[in-house]
Amino acid sequence: MEHIDEDTLIIDCDRCEVRGDACGDCVVSVLLGAPPAVEWDGDEQRAVNALADAGMVPRLRLVPAAAGEPSPERPRRCAG
Repeated sequence: MEHIDEDTLIIDCDRCEVRGDACGDCVVSVLLGAPPAVEWDGDEQRAVNALADAGMVPRLRLVPAAAGEPSPERPRRCAG
């Protein structure tokens, strides 16, 4: 079992409540093309926040869904 630091942010795009609607204005899509999941440690989170504060990238728009599977009515989005 992999230990994840409490400072690590796991971004699971498949479980985001605003997936599709907010993907185009989310830093994950801008930087990485909306992968299914990303892990950012504290340093990476601070770096992305600094870029967003400077207006260079949009903010993270993640709204985590409740525990369980992604909502079936939410379409999967492929960046590009």
